[in-house]
Amino acid sequence: MDPFSAEGELINIHNAFHQGQYPAVIEFDTSALSPENQLPAGILQLRAQIALGQSDAVLADVAGGADDTPDLAAVKALAQHTTGDIESAYTLAQDLAENYPDNSTVQVLAGTVLQAQGHSEEALALLTKHQGNLEAVALIVQIHLHQNRSDLALKEVQAAKRWAQDSLLVNLAESWVGLRVGGEKYQAAFYVYEELASAPSTAAPLSIVGQAVAELHLGRLPEAEAALSAALEKYPDEAELIANTIVLNVLAGKPTEELEQRLQQTHPSHALLSDIQEKSDLFDTAALKYAPRVSS
Repeated sequence: MDPFSAEGELINIHNAFHQGQYPAVIEFDTSALSPENQLPAGILQLRAQIALGQSDAVLADVAGGADDTPDLAAVKALAQHTTGDIESAYTLAQDLAENYPDNSTVQVLAGTVLQAQGHSEEALALLTKHQGNLEAVALIVQIHLHQNRSDLALKEVQAAKRWAQDSLLVNLAESWVGLRVGGEKYQAAFYVYEELASAPSTAAPLSIVGQAVAELHLGRLPEAEAALSAALEKYPDEAELIANTIVLNVLAGKPTEELEQRLQQTHPSHALLSDIQEKSDLFDTAALKYAPRVSS
């Protein structure tokens, strides 16, 4: 295979992964890739399995190589986290961050685990060691947005645009920031997602989710509902589709119980479920203060 063609195939796998086309990523024939591209492609396929809820299978697959290959160890940490083995995942992520801070897979996957467990500063300390790792850039942007630091997220995007102007991840990251900043940026973000969702090569769940979220911010609930409903029929177990449909139903005053149960069954560690449980616990705590007290 032409090396330039092989490199293009790896880019295709990357783009498919970041668009949420996980089955397509798993089905990619990677046999013709160069030796240096075999491992990155295989890592993406393992990550796609994790995204589809197949973490136990991934843990079995990497068991023989995780001790010798930091990339596979990073996959192991992410799989442990998604199966609920939080302590083991955190310990492994910390160890990898300390011993392999320059490994791009470690940066992204250990950084993901650290951030998911609330250790944002540890995650950022690792991610900022990157040298042109666009996934690290994207995760840094997400962390800053989670911290309500849109200014830092925008600064990160602007810096990345100077050396990766046409990258899918940079365009997506800019849209994330736009959805947080608001105003005319909502419409700009919508156009990015609309273009991605309408293209056969990138029409995947996460493109549709982005388009629907932009529609919600623009006050176009019926359009958002139509997009999410059609996508859910095609991808009934896609976590972000389910989660964002739950949010839409809350805004529209519609029931969410069935969707919450589906998300619990397919992706029990999803952040939305944790948030719902946290809010429920806070409500119960507050309600106790006003509960009637009956003396005997």
